[in-house]
Amino acid sequence: MRSVAHSHRHPSGSHLHGGAGQMLFLSLALTLAFVVVETIAGLRASSLALLSDASHNFTDAFALLLAAIGFYFQSRPADQEKTYGYHRAGVLVAFVNAIALVILSGFLFYESYRRLLHPTPVSENTMIVVAAIGLLMNLAIAWGLDDHGHDLNIRAAWIHMLGDAASSAGIIAGAVVIRFTGWLAVDPALSILIGVGILFSAWGIVKDALNILLEGLPKGLTLPDVLRDVGQIEGVIDVHDLHIWSLGAEAHALSCHVLIEDMPPSASDTILRKINTVLGDRFAIHHTTIQFEHTRCALAERSCNMITPHLH
Repeated sequence: MRSVAHSHRHPSGSHLHGGAGQMLFLSLALTLAFVVVETIAGLRASSLALLSDASHNFTDAFALLLAAIGFYFQSRPADQEKTYGYHRAGVLVAFVNAIALVILSGFLFYESYRRLLHPTPVSENTMIVVAAIGLLMNLAIAWGLDDHGHDLNIRAAWIHMLGDAASSAGIIAGAVVIRFTGWLAVDPALSILIGVGILFSAWGIVKDALNILLEGLPKGLTLPDVLRDVGQIEGVIDVHDLHIWSLGAEAHALSCHVLIEDMPPSASDTILRKINTVLGDRFAIHHTTIQFEHTRCALAERSCNMITPHLH
């Protein structure tokens, strides 16, 4: 006898219109406004560092947008067409924008190389003023998001804000060096460093997005750990045909076969609840499909068992 049990427990996060959602949209609006201001100032001051930092701020705005998208789609239920909901919409947006950021980094490197060969005078006063505004803004946003740091999406956005605050501080230091030494190569050098930061962030997004789209193992999880913890539950004899994937950035799903003693479904419900509790509390897996078996199936003896050894 076989039985299949499903669990669709979703964590109760804050709604988009709550404090976290409002803070995300406010931070997004401020960051985008500053991107426009910094871009105009960079063009007028002929500062490649300011233009690069504007690009970096755009990546921060993108991180905030992803966090807001995550909040929004997390609250939308599945329907008859999108049975898993809309989790991967944000992942697709992230992938496309990350590719664009990689291309942007290449442009920054090229322009920095040209500036190193032919230095251009810059307005260090404008650099200092605009970078100081950016420093204060990013620190204020990071402070506002810190109260909601329990959410992983917001935590990632918080890290982006601190990184851009560091970039602004570097531009201020570079402008001071230009003012007192006249060394114009500092500006393109700063642009290269900021471009490396953008490239590093973008590559991380590309890698994580591809892993989700290809239904790879969620970041931070290992099959042996899941097998060990589930196998230690009383009543579980063996676990095989185990698959774990991500529906979105923070929503994970699992399916597996679990061998138990022959018992009625009412008796196996206790085992199911224990399995789902372990998966939810320890691995943040809240969407599960678990098939109970009372005799070892053919899948347990085939290739799937290469990665799921007997626990009994």
